Amino acid sequence: MPDYHDDLRLAHVLADAADAATMDRFKALDLKVETKPDMTPVSEADKAAEELIRGHLHRARPRDAILGEEYGVEGTGPRRWVIDPIDGTKNYVRGVPVWATLISLMEAGEEGFQPVVGVVSAPALNRRWWAAKGAGAFTGRSLTSATRMRVSKVERIADASFAFSSLSGWEEQGRLDGLLDLTRACWRTRGYGDFWPYMMVAEGSVDICAEPELSLWDMAATAIVVQEAGGRFTSLDGVDGPGGGNAAASNGPLHDELLGYLNRRY
Repeated sequence: MPDYHDDLRLAHVLADAADAATMDRFKALDLKVETKPDMTPVSEADKAAEELIRGHLHRARPRDAILGEEYGVEGTGPRRWVIDPIDGTKNYVRGVPVWATLISLMEAGEEGFQPVVGVVSAPALNRRWWAAKGAGAFTGRSLTSATRMRVSKVERIADASFAFSSLSGWEEQGRLDGLLDLTRACWRTRGYGDFWPYMMVAEGSVDICAEPELSLWDMAATAIVVQEAGGRFTSLDGVDGPGGGNAAASNGPLHDELLGYLNRRY
């Protein structure tokens, strides 16, 4: 199996640079915020962080392609870095500390591009999570100061903690009744949203989570962290990986039942 240590170390360097840039503008009274064509916000910090990461990659990995939320695709080839400079921009612009920079390296294979490295850095929470293919998932302050993560061993939905984002997306897709049935069946539900529930699944503090509509840059880094922690990360159709436009993540034993609820149509 390939060794991705150098790529993972680079991803940490990229995350360090992005953290410094995003924290410098977090809660700034003069922060500039625009509305994109899809009616979602983008701040000057989103753009600056992605530009910074791209600049580092151009120097360190000039042959690799880059896909970012704010500036699209650059380059071609079997290796592609996927970047979400600020996942949780709405939180960021309101001063809520639950946001993160997501950095992933994806490689082409028989089943298309799949993540092989992922770093999720949430500096306002003073937390970071990461994983590399075949090397496990970790959380901590640095590569040398880290704790390995493993998903929970909960085996019954009735004992499960479930995290989701908002209700509107599920309603738009006709999946709201199934979602509500799931919340009634679970032991505990919370609406954490964005990257955080996936990291809690990887840590074992949450057992299942899902979102109805996502982009690749929202999922590439979180997917490999969940998978390397021993969990499952699929689309709502049950296809493994972050390519399906939506996501369901679990500790594994609960996954089929999770999908069953979320695919109920009335």
